[in-house]
Amino acid sequence: MNIVLDFLVLLIIIIYSYLESLVKVFIPRRRKSVAGEIVLITGAGHGIGRHTAYEFAKRKSRLVLWDINKHGVEETAAECRKLGATTHVFVVDCSNREEIYNSVNQVKKEVGDVTIVVNNAGTIYPADLLSTKDEEITKTFEVNILGHFWITKALLPSMLRRNYGHIVTVASICGHGVIPYIIPYCSSKFAAVGFHRALTSELQALGKTGIKTSCLCPVFVNTGFTKNPSTRLWPVLETDEVARSLIDGILTNKKMIFVPSYLNISLTLERFLPERALAAINRVQDIQFEAVVGHKTKMK
Repeated sequence: MNIVLDFLVLLIIIIYSYLESLVKVFIPRRRKSVAGEIVLITGAGHGIGRHTAYEFAKRKSRLVLWDINKHGVEETAAECRKLGATTHVFVVDCSNREEIYNSVNQVKKEVGDVTIVVNNAGTIYPADLLSTKDEEITKTFEVNILGHFWITKALLPSMLRRNYGHIVTVASICGHGVIPYIIPYCSSKFAAVGFHRALTSELQALGKTGIKTSCLCPVFVNTGFTKNPSTRLWPVLETDEVARSLIDGILTNKKMIFVPSYLNISLTLERFLPERALAAINRVQDIQFEAVVGHKTKMK
């Protein structure tokens, strides 16, 4: 009898959730304030990280900027200070666990407890699997996913104590679908999406609903990491456009942030298509970028 009741309650919740989602399409979501929040952004020396820092600076957050590139992160910090934000700079290698832990302790002492973290640092080595060096595969996973673990583990205790915070995972559309010649990158981004979903589930199980999570999944972004990217069906995005979508998702506590937003529909449809149809779509998309194939650089 209990299982029947549980299924009835589940059915009611599902119907209510769909109705709630439908209403939210027409009613703008309420945006929270991030003024005064201590925001740590990794990979802040360029690209999405830099422009995300600008967006938080405009909203008067207190910024903690990490990057392995001292010159780049100091340039970002200078612009953030012009926008009126208190900004602290740390040169950190996000592939080094001990360096991450030491830097978090330094941030706690000098700035305070971080309330929002944007795990953005990333790397990519476009090449076929046999042309990809072992150390490049290791570095991809150390930066793109293991760093997320170490940073989150170091920052989570203070968030749990207060049941307050926001953990942002910067992933990619490659965390939902694959592209040839970037196998380590795709694999690491699938792991990042999984990390976000599992962490979200665990926080809910712990009853820590005050700690929010978001995951950013854009298509190709013009960061310079991938040279000459192009595709027929998807736009190549600029970093400032992606950062605006990210900050909007953070302010509205959006769980999964696709850029462009219609990617969500596209991914849903792909689950119902047969393998041959998916292969045909990939040919039509004609995704191209410079990659090392057979130890030679080619457009793929």
